Amino acid sequence: MISSDFFAEYARHRSAEGRGYRGHELLSLPYLKNGPFARQWQVRARTYEAFVAEVIMPMGLASRPLEILDLGAGNGWLSYRLARLGHRASALDIRDDEVDGLGAANEFLGREPGVFSCIVGQFEDIPVTDGSFDIAVFNASLHYARDLAQVLAEARRVVRPGGVLAIMDSPFYLREADGDAMVAEKRARGETLFGTRSAILLEPKFAEYLTPRRLSEASPGLTWQRHRVRYPLWYEFRPLFAWFRGKRHPSRFDLWTAQMPSGRQPARHAQAP
Repeated sequence: MISSDFFAEYARHRSAEGRGYRGHELLSLPYLKNGPFARQWQVRARTYEAFVAEVIMPMGLASRPLEILDLGAGNGWLSYRLARLGHRASALDIRDDEVDGLGAANEFLGREPGVFSCIVGQFEDIPVTDGSFDIAVFNASLHYARDLAQVLAEARRVVRPGGVLAIMDSPFYLREADGDAMVAEKRARGETLFGTRSAILLEPKFAEYLTPRRLSEASPGLTWQRHRVRYPLWYEFRPLFAWFRGKRHPSRFDLWTAQMPSGRQPARHAQAP
């Protein structure tokens, strides 16, 4: 179990970073234009647009709204966007603080009561019945899984046959060596990044990153497709800059999807970038 101290310190850290969006900034997500994280949101906006184009629009041709589970919803911005597109969204997060946990979703719900629902819960034990959703989307969150296979099995459980699992904005590497190097860098810079909170914030053993092999091995029976997202040029040129500086290869976000089979199927491999 993750300690309550972690959640309290994580909320304080996120607040200190300036991630407690309110008012116009919150409503604008993922199209945030200003602030220290505007570049990050440029990337996330592109992934969101790919998700809508590649998943929501093709499935949304049905005669009813889609039932969508937003896993790691944070302040609920994705659920709000999907609800405004006419679908039924449920925002799930283990955090309910008012910085950028589900408590911050009250601003959306205050403006439009019932526009989406909120569920406080964890990936490893999603508190909904089997086959409740057409889509379950990990919203910049799957790399926070502590047991990747269990988390993916739970997400698969709550999606109907023929539905879709999607992964947005989690760091993917082609080589585990690059992912391991990123984790080592993060831990080496712990005090610089997190100050006195470093010991608590670095205590949980999260997955931290994904590779096609990790994803395939953790979800037997699923075939994952990578949808390469066209990100801003500064993002696309990062591998070149890293090579020039002799640094490790950077991660990519992109969009990954897998369709739920209607019956049992043999395990297949995820597609490499």
